[in-house]
Amino acid sequence: MTDRPAPTPADLQAALAELFAPWVQALGLRVEATPETGVVVARLPLSDQLTREGGTLCGQAMMSAADTVMVLALIHHFGQFRPCTTVQQSSSFLRPLSGQDLLIEARVLRAGRSLAFGEVDLRGADDGRSVCRVSSTCALL
Repeated sequence: MTDRPAPTPADLQAALAELFAPWVQALGLRVEATPETGVVVARLPLSDQLTREGGTLCGQAMMSAADTVMVLALIHHFGQFRPCTTVQQSSSFLRPLSGQDLLIEARVLRAGRSLAFGEVDLRGADDGRSVCRVSSTCALL
């Protein structure tokens, strides 16, 4: 970590608009919190474009959201953007999600000179139940 002040949710929301591809921006992620614990919390609004038959949020949207919020957690951890790329992302889908937004909570577990490790919990915004757990490894470029 640096001596820089930690980015605010507004700073991280601006990073979404500046640093990510248009299709990632189209997910509509909204940064909601960056507690002092280092956790970055974002919301993925449920939409028809992200659901499959029956109104269930698709796994591809969850994985994209997890990967994106992990990068925001790295920005929060370092106090600024550092170029990085995901080298491993492992997910365990626990149950389907429908009828509610998705909350994504990402945290950096360890960051070295060349690799960073993190975990992401994805849960229903209304019921708080986990729907997916993600383990992530990022190369710091």
